[in-house]
Amino acid sequence: MIAGCVQALLADRGYDADAIRAAIAIAGVQAVIPAKQRRRTPALHDRRKYRLRNQIERLFNKLKNWRRVATRYDKTKSSYVGFVSLASIKLWLLVVHDS
Repeated sequence: MIAGCVQALLADRGYDADAIRAAIAIAGVQAVIPAKQRRRTPALHDRRKYRLRNQIERLFNKLKNWRRVATRYDKTKSSYVGFVSLASIKLWLLVVHDS
């Protein structure tokens, strides 16, 4: 990963731990993780950025409809990433043409 390209880490409540938050802070990345309900000192998070996580989750859900992506039939990393790119382009084209 190229240093400095990640600005925020979006995660769900399962990743709300002081050790994880400290590691993210050391990397210079903003932690967008809602606090667990039973946490004594709840940490604040950017709600607007956290909503973007839902869009990312929906994208992965749509990509998993492609059986080849969900089961990782491809043997090499480059062919897998290539097919994920093709599936993403097809999904993107559907959105563009509906507009």
